[in-house]
Amino acid sequence: MEGEKLLNDPDAPAILSEWETVDGQVLGVVTLNVPKTLNSLTLEMIRIMDPQLRTWAEAPGVVGILLRGSGERAFCAGGDIQALYRAMIRNHEAGDLVDDHAETFFEEEYRLDHLLHTFPKPVVCFGNGVVMGGGLGLLSASSHPVVTETSRVAMPEITIGLFPDAGGTSLLTRMPGAMGLFLGLTGAQINGADALEVGLGRFLISGGRQAELENALRSNSWAGDAKTDGAMLDSVLKEFDAMSRSARPQSRVAANRAAIDAALENHVGDYPAVLAGVRSLAGRDDWIDKGLATLEKGCPVTAGIVVEQLARARDMALADMFRMELVIGTHCARNPDFAEGVRALLIDKDQAPKWSVASLDELPQEQVLEHFEQPWPEHPLADLKD
Repeated sequence: MEGEKLLNDPDAPAILSEWETVDGQVLGVVTLNVPKTLNSLTLEMIRIMDPQLRTWAEAPGVVGILLRGSGERAFCAGGDIQALYRAMIRNHEAGDLVDDHAETFFEEEYRLDHLLHTFPKPVVCFGNGVVMGGGLGLLSASSHPVVTETSRVAMPEITIGLFPDAGGTSLLTRMPGAMGLFLGLTGAQINGADALEVGLGRFLISGGRQAELENALRSNSWAGDAKTDGAMLDSVLKEFDAMSRSARPQSRVAANRAAIDAALENHVGDYPAVLAGVRSLAGRDDWIDKGLATLEKGCPVTAGIVVEQLARARDMALADMFRMELVIGTHCARNPDFAEGVRALLIDKDQAPKWSVASLDELPQEQVLEHFEQPWPEHPLADLKD
């Protein structure tokens, strides 16, 4: 591409480049580049992106950032769960911390997400195809999140004994009504129109228009002022959204929001009431029923964590949310459920996890609360500031 400067190896798992705009300024571009794993986020990718984003944040000629994924199947399907699994198993077998990969991954991933949430320049993220877990963390941290007609969005951590992290706390608490609680508990998959409905995506643009959109980002004049450039992007992206209306799928969330709110909205933090409320929705819609089936088969400890996590986060600053997530994530890596969930889903693929608690109804609150107790004398993310 003319006017493009490549900053690293074109075969790197995250490609860094700079595009010259029509007025001689620079757009920083990050392309997640492991399509065979649906661009799943690795520690190496995080370590490529983070320092470059910090450089771009300070560089006067850089006016904005574009995040995208290579291939048509996914922006990013989440974190590299198999690498996390290998580290956890080593630690569990040794009965000690002999591999710090999981805890290091969480810390550096959350630092990257916090950086994007607080980035001083506009960030456009093109969330086509699968956008889950850590990929959803990147999309939701962007000032201008774009979804498409192919977007498949979810936080399905209940299926593996983790929890909605990578900024999932902020994302789910910002959703209208009780949608965040429902989606966090059920791992229910939503489409691009649903993402607009819950405030995750701001624009739905047809995937076939991606190249045209990227050309528009380069051919528009940028002011070098975040507020002015943000408004310019709003205008450009709204125009592409309008041109993509015929591609917009039907929203399942819109038809069910009122019922979900009625079932859950007044039960924040009350696990038995939340569980009863979710179950009361059974039979209403096949999309809801699929989510309920996922919850019933999912990790009971995760369900308890989600209820407690979102209750605690209601008045929490963003940096404190990430600090809470690192505490929870560290406990999940040290305890058995996360590794067992990954084993059953991705390693042995027997779909029969043996959770530490037999059922949702037998969950001890003390076991949930242990995940919120800081396990270190000093928090690794103590320096984060919003």
